[in-house]
Amino acid sequence: MRSKPVVIGIAGGSGSGKTSVTNSIYEKFKGHSILMLQQDLYYKNQSHMPFEERLLTNYDHPLAFDNDLMFEHLEQLLRYESIEKPIYDFKLNTRSEETVHVEPKDVIIVEGIFALEDERLRDLMDIKLYVDTDADLRIIRRILRDTKERGRSIDSVIEQYVSVVRPMHNQFIEPTKRYADIIIPEGGQNHVAIDLMVTKIQTILQDRAE
Repeated sequence: MRSKPVVIGIAGGSGSGKTSVTNSIYEKFKGHSILMLQQDLYYKNQSHMPFEERLLTNYDHPLAFDNDLMFEHLEQLLRYESIEKPIYDFKLNTRSEETVHVEPKDVIIVEGIFALEDERLRDLMDIKLYVDTDADLRIIRRILRDTKERGRSIDSVIEQYVSVVRPMHNQFIEPTKRYADIIIPEGGQNHVAIDLMVTKIQTILQDRAE
């Protein structure tokens, strides 16, 4: 009988470096049976709403995500069934009609700011990580990212951070740290923690293969 895939949940605030940690782990297993499930792709479908109304959505709130669909997809992957992963159109602020066909793998990384917020998702995870980075570093990284990659002004990034991102982080994201098996400070720069995680994942895979 084929053993169950290993599921790793990686959470942390915006700009914490969780994507860097995820990519580092993914790269270590490149060529092996591994896939990533980004929570950002599971924002709720808003095609029934006028565009002006979609702009008012708080994307830093747990209710913005379709966790029902993500849970369903994760359960399918754990049964070694393929899924049609959604695509989110950030220009239209709604889900695209297109999807990405994803075949099941032996290692599944679930990554997102609220990866550890939903108990149903947590219960499917073998390892839960929280990337913990100081607020000043997170806001600097967010400013650099949004101004360079998303064409936003510094003023608009700071205003959004102060009015929405920071309070949502303190209310909903920071508390999920208590569910983590491992807390990784400083994100992708913490090579020791990443190497330890890779070793742990390899051990689990070996144990399940025996």
